[in-house]
Formats: sequence, structure tokens, C-alpha cells
Amino acid sequence: MNQEFRLQRPLDPLSDILSLLSAKCMLSSSLRASGSWKVSLPSEALKFNVILSGECFLLPATSHEPLHLKTGDCFLMNSSGPYLLYSDPMAEIMGAQIAFPDGPHGSLLHGGDEFMAIGCRIALDKNDAALLLDNLPSLHRIPSHRREASGISWLLTRLAAEWNSSAPGSTAATDHLAQLLFVEIIRSWLRSADAPITGWLNALSDRRIGEAIRQIHNTPERQWLVGELAKVVGMSRSNFALRFKQMVGLPPLDYLLRWRIRLAAKALRSTADPLSDISLSLGYQAESTFSYAFKRIVGISPKKYRLMHQQTQDGR
Repeated sequence: MNQEFRLQRPLDPLSDILSLLSAKCMLSSSLRASGSWKVSLPSEALKFNVILSGECFLLPATSHEPLHLKTGDCFLMNSSGPYLLYSDPMAEIMGAQIAFPDGPHGSLLHGGDEFMAIGCRIALDKNDAALLLDNLPSLHRIPSHRREASGISWLLTRLAAEWNSSAPGSTAATDHLAQLLFVEIIRSWLRSADAPITGWLNALSDRRIGEAIRQIHNTPERQWLVGELAKVVGMSRSNFALRFKQMVGLPPLDYLLRWRIRLAAKALRSTADPLSDISLSLGYQAESTFSYAFKRIVGISPKKYRLMHQQTQDGR
């Protein structure tokens, strides 16, 4: 059996899910500007920007009220459509292709000594992207006075420096900085007053339910019972089951089942491991039991799922 799949699993659920999603944060653009300007920027699944100097206004496609952004402010956008960044609401709108003629290496408008912003796009495995995207806001602003904004700004500045660097180890440094950046974004959202009450992401911040999720992720192959999980986190079985479902949106064992199937699907897409090995690694003693559970959740058998993705990859 290919041990890499099983042994490299992180120890906390958020890291586990980011690994499942192959989340990567990549510098996508930098903008320097002076005077009167207005730029239309395209929609992306996840995009993050920081204002390094100066100020501007942000107008999402979903809003009629612009946000005033100042030096050190950051914002995350999640599938919210195209948006405008501008210094002057009366300025003529420039499309991204005009504003960024040299691609992601940046744009210089009117001399560019008054304002600078850099941004990242966050790439996710499209097969499971909804697991994260459905739990994040369409727009999350991190004002510069928030304690985490300066740290995020530092990370983006270092990311930009490494991205433009040819020094040894710059690729590895960029990868690590990007991962730290994305984790800080999510932490900021969870600490905000606008974070939702329900959802697995918010549940990670709960001491007891978060610990239960961690236990499930650390040992998904274990034949967990609701009472065992309740005992681990110091709650009665009934109170635990109720609170887990209220916070996560699923009963504990249903969450376990769906997490196992997500791991199995990832392995089927990315490894050549036999079905028997994958099923055993996730707690299924019989391949037939695993196949039944997989088909119930995904809609097709593991063999058909693997073949379908192999054909998709071969057709690229």
C-alpha cells in the first residue's frame, strides 16, 4: 500500500481539510497607482488583497455601498463576482486586461507612487472546493486596526518578495508563506462577529465539538460510537449529539462517514492504491461494505469514480 496517503495526514482538522483541498495561495497581481483611477477586476473563487500604501474604495458587484480601504486593510472575496477598485468614483473604468498589460507581474497607473496593493488567489481542488467555499463569506474585510492585519500584511509583503526572488529556496518559502497567509485569513473570519453560528469551520472554535472533530480526523478508521466521542470531550451522549448537529449541521457519525468518503475519493483520484487498501485504511474490513457506503454518498461505485477521473485526466 502507498503509505504516503495515510501517514502524511495533518493532526488538526483545518490543516486536514486544506490538505484535502490542495489549497494553494498564489500571488496574482500587484497594483501601483496615483491620481484618478478606477479598475474593474474579475471574479475568482477566492481572492485576497492587502493595501500596502495609500487608500482606495472597493465596490463589490453585490453591493451599492463602497468600502473605504486604508493602508494595512485587507479583504477576502469569495465567488462574489467582479468588483471595482478606485480612487475616484468619476474616473473612467479600466478593464483588467488594460490595467494589467504585463499580466500578474503588476500594473503601474499614472506613476504609481501614491497607492499600492497586492493580491493572491487561492486555488482549491474543484472536487471538494464547496467544503470550504460554502463556509466562507462573500466578503470579509480585515481593518488595519485589527491585531491580525499587520501579520497578514507582513506575510503578503514577504510573499511578494519571495515571488520575485531567484534566491535559493524561494519556491519553498513562497509555499509556506502562502499557507500561513490562508490560515490567518480563516482565523480572522472565525474571530469576527459576523462568523456563522453553524458549519464545521465555526465548530472548530468550540472547545468540545472542535475536539470531537479532531478525534474523527485523527483516526477516521476507528469504529467510533457517539457515546465514545461524547466521553472523550466530557459531555453526555445526548447533549453531545445535539450540540454537534447544531454546530456542524450533521450528526457525528454522518460527519465521520462523509469525511471517510472524501478521503477515499481523494485517494481514488490521486493514487493507484487498490480499493481493498483504501477501504481498510478508513476502517472498512470488507471492500464490499466500503463500496456500498461510497456509492450511497457519491452516487457511483469507487471503481467507476476512479475510471471517470482517469478518463478526465487523460482527456486534458
